[in-house]
Amino acid sequence: MPNQENEGSFDYVIVGAGTAGCVLANRLSEDRANRVCLIEAGPKDSHPFIHVPALVAAAMVKPSIVWGYWTVPQQNLNGRKVPIPRGRVIGGTSSINGMVYMRGNPRDYDDWAAAGNRGWSYSEVLPYFLRSENNEAFDGSPYHGKGGPMNVKSIKRPNRLNAAFLEAMKSLGFRRNDDFNGPDNEGYGLRQGTIRGGYRESEATAYLKPVMSRPNLKVLTEALVTRVVMENRRATGVEFQQGGKTRRVAARREVIVSGGSIGSPQILMLSGIGDGVALQALGISVTHHLPGVGANLHDHVATSVQMVTSNSTSYGISLKALPRGASNIFQYLLLRQGPFSSNVFESNAFLKTTEGLDRPNTQVVFQPARRNQSTFPLPLGHGFAISVVLLFPKSRGRVALASPDPGTAPIIDPSILSAPEDFEPLLWGLKLARRIFATPAFAPYKATEFLPGPAVEGDDALREYIRKTTATVYHPAGTCRMGVDDAAVVTPELKVRGIDGLRVVDASIFPRLMGGNPNAPVVMIAEKASDMIAGRPPLAPVTLPRDR
Repeated sequence: MPNQENEGSFDYVIVGAGTAGCVLANRLSEDRANRVCLIEAGPKDSHPFIHVPALVAAAMVKPSIVWGYWTVPQQNLNGRKVPIPRGRVIGGTSSINGMVYMRGNPRDYDDWAAAGNRGWSYSEVLPYFLRSENNEAFDGSPYHGKGGPMNVKSIKRPNRLNAAFLEAMKSLGFRRNDDFNGPDNEGYGLRQGTIRGGYRESEATAYLKPVMSRPNLKVLTEALVTRVVMENRRATGVEFQQGGKTRRVAARREVIVSGGSIGSPQILMLSGIGDGVALQALGISVTHHLPGVGANLHDHVATSVQMVTSNSTSYGISLKALPRGASNIFQYLLLRQGPFSSNVFESNAFLKTTEGLDRPNTQVVFQPARRNQSTFPLPLGHGFAISVVLLFPKSRGRVALASPDPGTAPIIDPSILSAPEDFEPLLWGLKLARRIFATPAFAPYKATEFLPGPAVEGDDALREYIRKTTATVYHPAGTCRMGVDDAAVVTPELKVRGIDGLRVVDASIFPRLMGGNPNAPVVMIAEKASDMIAGRPPLAPVTLPRDR
């Protein structure tokens, strides 16, 4: 091939320096006998938007560090396209996400194991959560770790509006939960974030940067992987484009694809692994017919009730808040403290919409800031909002190739709200949000409802509002599903079915999303996968009481 250069041979080649890739690079290079190559399509994580926690909204839309993905028009969202921000930078989406530390409900992992995925029950994955974590709170808790690479902390001085939210939830009879990552995540309370010393804690800062000097670890940036190289149905290396040239790196033992729920199926399909008919239609030679690649796409989706007020307690930019804002800037620059050291959305609740459910099926996220879409990401004005998140959507979509060109974004169709039952928890949540804002706790702020607006009443009108406003919360998952059935893409050992020397390690392997934010679970998966890949025995299961 013209202009092709060989970058040498490694034991392990990891595609994607996102959440999972950074963890794997660290753990696999611990053994100095292993040579490890980590390949990232984006640049180094040097942009300041990445590192200041309060600038999370700006980071998500910065073109130089994100892929800029959008869904195709969604039939059940009145034909709207929905953004799917994914990090295209060292640290991947952990460098642009909301820094929320959540694991979901313990039953979520027991469901994985019950479906045939041996080794993935809660008692078996908990040790890997513990190994990864350095929690500044919860001293002595059997549910939390100390001394792990990833720092987790509570926000010291959350915005005062959070107290109103907590009081409102109490007045409505819900129960307090001071640890959403304990035996049960039901209830309301303040949530923790992946923040260290006032800076974002990504997997780049937690796992990769501390080991960059290892002589057996090579990190390539701005290198777009075009395909996995295979010989006789075995992965033997990776081809990528960098600096206008096509380059190749060999893998003596394994190639590990960690491109995320959009990137990983795209890479597999570009390599000839996927639905054979669809690949042939694009002129791609079929290496292995595996139609599950790209299927099972699902995401947490949300809609919101938004309030506006002249009261300046909320986060936001206004003349009234300028003195406080200036003080906050100096506080952050001098001490790395104050609102700029927070990830902004500091409290939430996990709730059941109906009796008889064995776990919460909605997440209610309180936001002490006005969501001003016309000025996004600048928070002009004041207000607050509640986003209602559907945790277990029934709707399923697909990622498919639009072109055999690796530089062309794939077709992303999550088929949001295609399952009619997905409307009901969102409808319930909108009604609850209105009840919350009508409690005496929020009366002092004299806020008015901006969206949906007082004129939107009744189930039919609220369902139409859901169609007009629902979007994902940027947690795509499941497109290289783990399982033991014929439709699964990877085995419980995360090996691609039918191909030797190839694994997928990221959120794409989720059989089903957990009831919470997926960053911490992806870290857990990569920690567990590193033991599998290196041939180390799994950590001993930890069995703890579940009852509150």
